[in-house]
Amino acid sequence: MKHKLLLLKSVPAVAGLLAFALSPVFAQQPAAPSGPTGKIHGHVTNPTGQPQDKGAVSLTTDGGNTLKYTFNVDANGDYTGEAPPGTYMAVYRAPDTPPGKIVDSIPNIKIVAGTDTQCDLDMSRQEYIDKMTPEQKKALEDLKAKNAEAMNANKQISTANADLKTVMQDKKDIDGASATARQQLGDKATAADVTAKADTIKAAKYADIETLMTNDVKVLPNEALLYTNLAYAQAGQQKYDDAIATYKKALDLENAAKKPRPDVLGVAEAGMGECYARTGKVPEANAAYQAAAKDDPTRAAIQLRNQAIIFFQMHNNDAQVAAADEALKANPNDAVLYYIKGQGLVSAATIDPKTNRIVLPPDCMAAYQKYLELAPNGQFAEEVAGILQQAGQKVATSYKAGKK
Repeated sequence: MKHKLLLLKSVPAVAGLLAFALSPVFAQQPAAPSGPTGKIHGHVTNPTGQPQDKGAVSLTTDGGNTLKYTFNVDANGDYTGEAPPGTYMAVYRAPDTPPGKIVDSIPNIKIVAGTDTQCDLDMSRQEYIDKMTPEQKKALEDLKAKNAEAMNANKQISTANADLKTVMQDKKDIDGASATARQQLGDKATAADVTAKADTIKAAKYADIETLMTNDVKVLPNEALLYTNLAYAQAGQQKYDDAIATYKKALDLENAAKKPRPDVLGVAEAGMGECYARTGKVPEANAAYQAAAKDDPTRAAIQLRNQAIIFFQMHNNDAQVAAADEALKANPNDAVLYYIKGQGLVSAATIDPKTNRIVLPPDCMAAYQKYLELAPNGQFAEEVAGILQQAGQKVATSYKAGKK
């Protein structure tokens, strides 16, 4: 089974910026430097202590009345440029700074030919803060508080994302547990030994996932994605009632979001469907899988295929046939689904007393023939061909029996 890595999104910091009329500025088309020049670079920090990712730094020689050379600030709050040698005032303006206003300025910046001068504009410095009105200072404190909350949330999210990456690897290890067990035990190991070893590997991984996600949901109790992974671990340990309740919690949280994520809804609904299927609750399982296919249509074929496979594993003939038919609507060329359908119908086969041949139901025979047509050398080809031959049917595919 393929697993899709889903991660939590970080909370953006508040890029608070308060504009002040420190000195008049008149817009002017920036001049192109001529003759010898020196470089200038720096970093712009807003009053909350965060990088200021927009706006421009300009150089002026008349106290800010005109802007001679202007350099845009990038997404990291950095700027670079060059200008002729001289002493300048560096001024910062945001994109929405009103005409005739500036946000901050640094005087006496010396540009020397052939050198690179650093000039940072740090609006979190005390000199800048002291010029604020009481109302502006209160607004700034509010912004800082929000940023502190965001930073704390992002720390928690970072930890959860690291855990989710571990969970992703655990899931891959669970899927490959049989191969790992075979490799560890060697070719002489019996099938029973391999199964027992694989079960031990799986149990450890499920327990690891449950521990990680239990801790994470305590810290981030409103994140549906964490609950889907916790439920996955519970289901893997056959704690089906717990898993169903946890999947429902995930669905409640995700459906209450402003913009529910289809992939999270689909994972939760399909996971709940599997729990219902493995506990014999067929109508509930069908409803859950249909909801998964509807909410996450991009993975509908995968989810419905898994439903058919799970009913097949549970030896629920009627349910696996119905599920295979639904899955085939999404992917009519999936050979395994025809095998599953045939296996669900073969139980209704009878014996002709005159010929002692198997009499297959028509739909069963058609499903087997379609399997061989799509996968003439597939995993179940020899088995299917043998059943058809016992029923006196011609194997109308490119299947060829192996040499005895």
